[in-house]
Amino acid sequence: MRAALIVEHGDRSKVVIGEYPTPELQEGEVLLAVKAVGLNHLDIFVRRGIPGRTLELPHISGGDIAGEVVQVAPGVTSVAVGDRVLVDPLVHGQALGEDLRGGLAEYASVPAANCIPLPDALSYEDAAALPIAYGTAWRMLITRGQLQAGETILILGASGGVGTAAVQIAKSVGAVVIAAASSESKLEKLRELGADHVINYSTDDFSRETWRITGKRGADVIVDYTGKETWPKSIRATKVGGRILTCGATTGFDAVTDLRYVWTREISILGSNAWERTDLEKLVELVSTKQLVPVIDRVLPLEDIREAHRIIEERELFGKVIITP
Repeated sequence: MRAALIVEHGDRSKVVIGEYPTPELQEGEVLLAVKAVGLNHLDIFVRRGIPGRTLELPHISGGDIAGEVVQVAPGVTSVAVGDRVLVDPLVHGQALGEDLRGGLAEYASVPAANCIPLPDALSYEDAAALPIAYGTAWRMLITRGQLQAGETILILGASGGVGTAAVQIAKSVGAVVIAAASSESKLEKLRELGADHVINYSTDDFSRETWRITGKRGADVIVDYTGKETWPKSIRATKVGGRILTCGATTGFDAVTDLRYVWTREISILGSNAWERTDLEKLVELVSTKQLVPVIDRVLPLEDIREAHRIIEERELFGKVIITP
């Protein structure tokens, strides 16, 4: 089968289109004809090489998989050939595409237990946008952050996959959304998505702007998964009794925390990791009923995998990049 193979850790030249053996099913698995895969910044980290993580190369990344079941292992009864499914990427504490072989290929073998049925009205592309970005945002804002109607939330990196998901979810619960991004064109799209206020952090100090927008009170909630470059200013932009939510650090993990602000303002810092199966099922329901519409920047064929990596690395996207093998 054709697959996007990470042959070495390094730059974009290290991911190539090549032949790879079609997976042989193990007990409890199904074989999918992959129809769509959502890319994430995680795919970039996997290609570059994650410190302390050793992968057998060549490796196939891609954790957000939607496809059609074409084969089931003996004894599997929960899924049948012909079923349209979305895959929960978490498998016994490991992640498809990161720890385990992912879906950037014509076929993928996954546990039947991880398959979530897709309504006919839900496209494979929309489904593949959901697990890592929307699942992460949902758990971060709703489960961990307990975001409430009327609260003001600042979302950094609001134009990416997790960011656009966070804007939509925050608006759905009635929060006042401040969205920060790096260009005027992205800010205009964020306004169209429902953001109440926008900040261009390439030209303005987002911390000062947040202070101004909130009448010098600060934001109730700040979403910061950028890390090193933005963390100090996020601390200063948080109101007394506010909370900062983080699910990653795209610019570096060694962020400086000025503890004076943390204790004097009684700020809560909440980490959020991944999602629950029920989160994904809820998202499938919301998208199927048009209560939530995934933001997809573009859909590209497997052959354009390097271009997809470039778009993500250079932050030229608004929403998700989807690959169709």
